[in-house]
Amino acid sequence: MCKKISIIIPVYNAERFLRRCLDSVLNQSYSNWECIIVDDGSKDSSFAICDEYVKTDSRFKVIHKENGGVSEARNIGLSQLSGEWVTFVDSDDELTLDALKYSQRVWKDILRRVC
Repeated sequence: MCKKISIIIPVYNAERFLRRCLDSVLNQSYSNWECIIVDDGSKDSSFAICDEYVKTDSRFKVIHKENGGVSEARNIGLSQLSGEWVTFVDSDDELTLDALKYSQRVWKDILRRVC
């Protein structure tokens, strides 16, 4: 069985590129994922964009918080994950269609060699 991958995306004032980032997660060929979006006190429309994706797909989860910096946002995301593997994506990143599928294969191969 394919392991669940938790994707943590810290967001701060990312309205210009956030949709592109979240669409790239939504369109992954690997479907066993959850995406934890941590809105770190955005002052632009990032807040609403995050909420929109949560309504679109139940694999998206959003946490809205006061600004505390990217490290704090990532740590909050880590405390909320339910996947067996985790990856971080920045809000201005765009994943290729097979990014998670490829990563899952690489992780399995590494574990096979180490264990």
